[in-house]
Amino acid sequence: MQIQLKDRRALVSGSTAGIGYAIAKGLAEAGATVIVNGRTEERVSAAIDSIRKSLPGAQLLGFAGDLANPAIAAQLQQSRPELDILVNNLGIFEPKGYFDISDADWERFFNVNVLSGARLARLYGQGMAQRGWGRIVFISSESGLQIPAEMVHYGVTKTAQLAVSRGLAETLAGSGVTVNCVLPGPTRSEGVEGFVAELARSQGSSEKQVEQDFFKNMRPSSLIRRFATIEEVANMVVYTCSEQASATTGAALRVDGGVVRSIA
Repeated sequence: MQIQLKDRRALVSGSTAGIGYAIAKGLAEAGATVIVNGRTEERVSAAIDSIRKSLPGAQLLGFAGDLANPAIAAQLQQSRPELDILVNNLGIFEPKGYFDISDADWERFFNVNVLSGARLARLYGQGMAQRGWGRIVFISSESGLQIPAEMVHYGVTKTAQLAVSRGLAETLAGSGVTVNCVLPGPTRSEGVEGFVAELARSQGSSEKQVEQDFFKNMRPSSLIRRFATIEEVANMVVYTCSEQASATTGAALRVDGGVVRSIA
């Protein structure tokens, strides 16, 4: 199977590092014109330069700005009014005990993790339907199915993404636009690498030992017993955005290493 996305226009929110970066690179490798997004021009330019080093012919555009901000999202839509592929990857996480999570924390997590993607889907989804083809993907998490006690607010937003995705898929039924959620498990992204390194320093341990302890104590149901790579997650997203995935919609697609103990 060869995935070909030539002439498709894609946006990956939050794509200057980690999973988002790998998705942007994967879509570009498949031939799509990809808008790389980050909060600063420096980060966006660095990500584009990095992708072009390995993919000299990549068709890349940049958009610097926080897409959790409604005004910034509107500016993007005005400058790039049509998309064929929207990957809502922008998100934040933060380990914090339940009783320490303030109202402001709840609101911030909902705005960034849920509302940013719902807003972009509203801005671009109708145009996709009018043209008869589109792909909208929300990057959720296995934490949306198994709420982590160490960051309940994060897990709740990931569950909300599942609901938004399914509801939007129902709304766009028969339009040629598919809407899906991809659920990574523990993944060695930039943020996770920093988290693991900090834990190792604070515990006087090695990063390898921290990873082993994490899967032994925090995610014992993992079947691969390691962090997934960002490329492993991106591969699922690129497929979901392809013509070959035209019968896959309204789905929760897991790239969780078997962490979720369910066959459905």
